[in-house]
Amino acid sequence: MTNCYTDNSQLINALKAGDSKAYSFLVDTYHHKLCVYAYSLIHDQDIAEDIVQNVYIRTWKKRENLKTNFYINSFLYKSVYNEFIDQYRKRKPFFPLEKKYIDAITTIVEKDDKHSLERIIKLVKQEIQNLPPKCKEIFLLSKEDGLNNKEIAEYKNISIKSVEGHITKAFNILRKTLDMRSVRKIKPHI
Repeated sequence: MTNCYTDNSQLINALKAGDSKAYSFLVDTYHHKLCVYAYSLIHDQDIAEDIVQNVYIRTWKKRENLKTNFYINSFLYKSVYNEFIDQYRKRKPFFPLEKKYIDAITTIVEKDDKHSLERIIKLVKQEIQNLPPKCKEIFLLSKEDGLNNKEIAEYKNISIKSVEGHITKAFNILRKTLDMRSVRKIKPHI
């Protein structure tokens, strides 16, 4: 017999108090909806269910930290999205950014030895780390984690135009910095 928690703060207070009936109510009320939402993000039923399960476990373990002024349904959906991002990062076998650079650079350096390619990749990675913090974070979400601009905007709670601006800025900085370094390396040989 599940209690009906019609008031958000009543439900959160019951969860904070460790009321297992409140937890059951939470699962009964939102489990299917959250699984559908997770599936829309990842397109894999098993992983979607794992994501939702992880959210419920984390919610229960950290229930004392729940705030009564937060709407529990918004909290759960945001938690599912954050868990999706974490799962997505863990499941990527390698970074697409590195693959893009390796593919592009391989064609340029075919005549050069393997050490040149490794040096260039190291240089690119180093320059990415030197980007302004916000710009670097947005750039890596896009190029390393493979998120699209809309996903980044939702995740960072900023506009799509801001995301586009940061990515463009990152490319411009990287292009200028890498061009200047390559010019400096070539000049002594002229």
